[in-house]
Amino acid sequence: MKATSEQTGLKFTKKGVESVNDVLTTEAPLQILVNSKPFSMTMRTPGDEQDLVRGILHNENVFTKKYGAFRTQSMDLDENGNVSIVNALVNEQDLDFGYDSNRALTSVSSCGICGKEDLSSIELCGMPIIDEAKVPFNRVNQMFETMAKAQDAFNSTGGCHAAAAFDAAGNMLVLREDIGRHNAVDKVVGYLLNNQLSSSAKVLLCSGRVSYEIVSKAYYAGIPILAAISAPSKLAVSIAENFGVSLLGFCRTDKVTVYSHTDRIVE
Repeated sequence: MKATSEQTGLKFTKKGVESVNDVLTTEAPLQILVNSKPFSMTMRTPGDEQDLVRGILHNENVFTKKYGAFRTQSMDLDENGNVSIVNALVNEQDLDFGYDSNRALTSVSSCGICGKEDLSSIELCGMPIIDEAKVPFNRVNQMFETMAKAQDAFNSTGGCHAAAAFDAAGNMLVLREDIGRHNAVDKVVGYLLNNQLSSSAKVLLCSGRVSYEIVSKAYYAGIPILAAISAPSKLAVSIAENFGVSLLGFCRTDKVTVYSHTDRIVE
């Protein structure tokens, strides 16, 4: 299971043409079964399948117990040796309202809500996050510096998103990379759940922009602060405000912009 692979090409510049051997991010399909029934097909970067599946099922309100019995089976490998089918084994009584054996969720690496059948299926449910965590804005910048240094796939390819979870003191709990922004977040959430670290996670960092689905994942994971390198959408800000998430954008070199629940970020 490799997150990157080599690819030859021809590089054209003003100086002429030369052969190059670049390192690219790997992208491959993963089918997710729940108790041997098809549930989801997603395009992702291979690796951390158990965390990815746990995160997806949690964020889709299929299996939301933090400490419930959960295990997976790797069912098949593709021609490159990557896991291509994972079967999540969940006690039937632990399946939440998001599970529907007649529904198959299909997502691609750029979209977290493809396959949803109607508008009601993208509405969040639950009470707003109540958390009194306080984080200095410069500590958020330090978190991004820590994340950047650990992004091995991005540093090799320039084509991979990252997400990372930190505690309030600025300690990184986990970092994951993926071709898709939402997959990277799902892997982080899954790792936190699988390792009983959810209550310690106070800040979720993500590369790129923030749209609805990233805020929803932070909310369902119970993480009160979500920070991104780029801009949020208007809907993302509205959802964050309504559900108790402090949403930060444009977190770059000694500056951040806080769009919702500003009291958690201090000078």
